[in-house]
Amino acid sequence: MDYNGLVYITNHQQTPQLQMRNKSEIKALSESPSGKLSYLLGRCSKDNNPLEALRLYDEALVNNVPLNVEHYNKLLYLCSSSNTELGLERGFEIFRKMESNVVPNEATFTTMARLAAFKDDPEMAFDLVKKMKEGCGISPRLRSYVPALSGFCKKGLADKAYEVDGYMIENGVMAEEGELGLLLRVSVGAGRVEKVYEMLQRLRGSVRQVSEETAGLVEEWFRSGVAEGVGVKSWDVGKVKDAVVEGGGGWHGVGWLGEGKWEVTRIEMDESGVCGSCGEKLVSVDIDPLETENFASSLSTLACQRETRADFLQFQEWLQKHGPFDAVVDGANVGHIKQNYFDFNQLKSAVNSTRRLSPSNRLPLVILHSGRVKGQQNWNQKNRMALQHWKESGALYVTPQGSNDDWYWLYAAISSKCLLVTNDEMRDHLFELLGTSFFPRWKEKHQVRLSVTREGLKFHMPPPYSIVIQESEKGSWHIPTVTGDDFETRRQWVCAHRIKH
Repeated sequence: MDYNGLVYITNHQQTPQLQMRNKSEIKALSESPSGKLSYLLGRCSKDNNPLEALRLYDEALVNNVPLNVEHYNKLLYLCSSSNTELGLERGFEIFRKMESNVVPNEATFTTMARLAAFKDDPEMAFDLVKKMKEGCGISPRLRSYVPALSGFCKKGLADKAYEVDGYMIENGVMAEEGELGLLLRVSVGAGRVEKVYEMLQRLRGSVRQVSEETAGLVEEWFRSGVAEGVGVKSWDVGKVKDAVVEGGGGWHGVGWLGEGKWEVTRIEMDESGVCGSCGEKLVSVDIDPLETENFASSLSTLACQRETRADFLQFQEWLQKHGPFDAVVDGANVGHIKQNYFDFNQLKSAVNSTRRLSPSNRLPLVILHSGRVKGQQNWNQKNRMALQHWKESGALYVTPQGSNDDWYWLYAAISSKCLLVTNDEMRDHLFELLGTSFFPRWKEKHQVRLSVTREGLKFHMPPPYSIVIQESEKGSWHIPTVTGDDFETRRQWVCAHRIKH
């Protein structure tokens, strides 16, 4: 194979002699003292046996066995996970030896930061992260910062925790719910009201629904005396409204509004998004149309990389000719709801019901895999006629053999800016590749889910409000939790609003 003038020989192209030489080299390496040590340390990691690993290390030093960065990292990991004074002492000893022999990497510094945290020295953990970045030019990952951040938070050293947070932001590392929860807790404990407000806003921006632990912490804050004493009696209503519009809805970021004690309850929203506790109505947060276009473009690029490029480009041309649609139906998923076999009658029912949702009574686009359609000779005549009708109406696209039809129905729905009828949770590897905060927001507004009842299929439409932390113009807060969100159990929200006197 030739890339940019360089020739690469694949395993299939290698001569038998070259393949034999490679195998012999690998065998020799594995049977060398270093190779054997690596294998045995791996066994120690699997068995969580730090004492045996330390014995092997001492033996290797006596026998002058050369150690590489992987050897040292396995040893340090076992020391950090032992939670013993011996592990702590030997870990720092091994690290000093390592620094004089090999170049540490990110895993090394992260493990040492954990050891420093175990030593109850978050300052050292933070220094190690800074040394990694500034001294060695290694970019720390989120996990690298956690020992220092959690250590300072545990000690109640809020300013030091904020310093770590600031260093993370400066280096392009974004805190997730766990880290924001730590910062929120230390801010609540220190009575740093402006920081509590900041952390709630950051949770709103990065987390769709909070865990039970975070929800409990939020409740603790709003029930505190400090929360009762913070806020303003009057404010510029116009300024707040303008801030809400500018932010896209659901928040204003102006600061704590209102005075007095908060009423904090767990509540469910009705179907229109009205809170049963405070009576306020949740809003639907806007999605920037440009975000949708950019996401569709990114999705197309990914699909062309993962699918046969010509096949997906052909689909896009077909979509340009026949679209946009009011809805897209994931045929395979809908046909399998509540059973292990494909039920075409169930799919027909879903298509007909979806059509009735269309303002123009137009058929939705049905995506079906070619393998499914080729089996149509086993279907009855009515089903074959329905399939032919969809095809002639430009409402059926059959994905080619070997393709993943997930790419097709998702791209069609996003590019058409329409409803997507599927019970697919969209959590597998394909959707992880999308790696963006846009996708869960889009899914929330466009996915129609189905349940099977005695009366037939029941459609569960997207909520008319956004399931995200919301701050109202009146100063109340609504925080969605991970509890609920299925057909039988409604989602639990934390509602916090000022008690009226």
